[in-house]
This record gives sequence, structure tokens and C-alpha cells, in this order.
Amino acid sequence: MNFIGQALIDAILLGGIYTLMVMGLALSFGVIRIINFMHGEAIMLGAYGAYWAFALYGVDPLLVLPLLMMLGAAAGYVLFKTTIAPVLNAPHENQILLTFGLGLILTNVALILWTGNERSSNPPYTFASLNFGDIVVPVSRLLGFSTAAVLIGAMFIWLKYGELGRASRAIAQDRDAATLMGINVPHMYAFSFGVSTALAVASGAICSFIFAVTPFMGFDMLVKGFAIVILGGVGSVIGAVAGSFLLAFAETAVAYYVPNGNGWSEAVAFGVLFLTLLIRPYGIAGRPAAG
Repeated sequence: MNFIGQALIDAILLGGIYTLMVMGLALSFGVIRIINFMHGEAIMLGAYGAYWAFALYGVDPLLVLPLLMMLGAAAGYVLFKTTIAPVLNAPHENQILLTFGLGLILTNVALILWTGNERSSNPPYTFASLNFGDIVVPVSRLLGFSTAAVLIGAMFIWLKYGELGRASRAIAQDRDAATLMGINVPHMYAFSFGVSTALAVASGAICSFIFAVTPFMGFDMLVKGFAIVILGGVGSVIGAVAGSFLLAFAETAVAYYVPNGNGWSEAVAFGVLFLTLLIRPYGIAGRPAAG
């Protein structure tokens, strides 16, 4: 129990990063009703984009983040129009196989281009910390948490007050009614997927100076993302926030209080996923399917 203060701080900072990581996944399912298995690869590419901007040009990952988000949004929009839109009305198995296959392609292209060596952006604040008595707050995680909080707040404001955000919510609630109201549903699908991709890229840029960057990092992020979405309730943005912090607290508790916990903490997402599906398959904020 001596480390409880430090564990709480670490869990809160990690939970904010996880929340941003999963927001795009929750948005794409909530609006488009598609399970995006290449979401992890979008995070991976965002991490590499931030890494190479720093390694080649010395640009801070947080400064290049807006540009990476714009590129991610444009790429997501085009990718949706060219590959996902044609199978939108196909069985979910087809959509899963498509996005999973695209994710595998992106992973292997990254592996060919950049090898499997671990990399990390190292801006000046990477190893800096703030000390409050016995509690140490890593500056890199604090900046990552703060950036994630700003982006998440902006997304909630956009969803509630923005014209396109309200249109996305209308489609999520009732696509046919949204169509009758004059909303261009195909365009909004592609736009929402672009926003989802931009959020994934942003979380990757933040991860570039906190975690190791490899072509395979997307799979770990995807597993954690699905664990969070299922834990919070599929399609629930508020549930995704709660699930993010619950997973972060669970991982941190295992890392601190279980022998050799740092190794076991990576398996916590699988455990959370299994228990949630077993005990409450519709998640915290989800509702049971109508009989």
C-alpha cells in the first residue's frame, strides 16, 4: 500500500491516453456500425509519423500532431470511400475481414520500410519529472494526458454543438430519419471515419514519446481498445471513457501489486475482455439486446 498515491497518478495519466486511443474506435462503430480492425495500425502510423518528424527534422511530436491529424483525416476519408463503402451493406464478417486484411498490409509495409526495431521519440521532456513528496509525475505522460484531454473535450463539443457533429449523432440514432432530414449519410460516414482515423493518429503521436514504436504496436493497442469498448458498452462514448480508466487502473494495480506485475500487466486487457463478456457482455453503459 506504500505506492498507492503513485499508482493512482500513473493510472489517471494512462487512462487519459487510453481514452483518446479508443474514442475513434467508439465513434466509427457508433456512427457507421463498422468494427474497424485497422484502428491499431492508424495508431502505429501516427506514432511513426511523429517519430520520423522528430528524428529527421527535430520537430516536437506535439507540434507535428495537428498536421498528422489532418493527414490522417484525409487518408481515412479516402480509404473509407474506396475500400469500406462498397462493403458497408455486406455481412459484418466481410467488413471484419476487409479491415483486418488492410491492417495486416499496413503492418507488413511498415515492417518492410522501417524494420521491427523499437524506436521512440525523445524530446527534451521525455525523461523529465515533477516531484511532489514521494510522488513522481513524468512530464511526458502529463503532457500526453493534457493533450488527450484537450482533444477529447474538443470532440465532445463538436458532437454536441457542431453541425457535422450533430449530424453524426443523428445518423447514429436513426439513419433513415437522418436521410429524410436531408443529411448526406454516405458523406457523413466517410467524414466520421476520417475523424476516427485522425483521433487514432493523434493517440499514436502521443504514444511515440511514451511507449516503444514498432510495426506491431497496433495489435496491442487494438486489443486494449476492444477491451475498453466492450467493457464500457459497444457504441457508448461515455462508457468508453469509463472503460479506459478502469483498464488503466487494473493494469497499474497489477504492475504495482502483483509479483513480476510489469510483465503481467499487458495481459490485463485479455482478462478484462474475457470477464466482461462472461459477466456483463453488454458492458457498463450498454443495454441488453431486446429479446
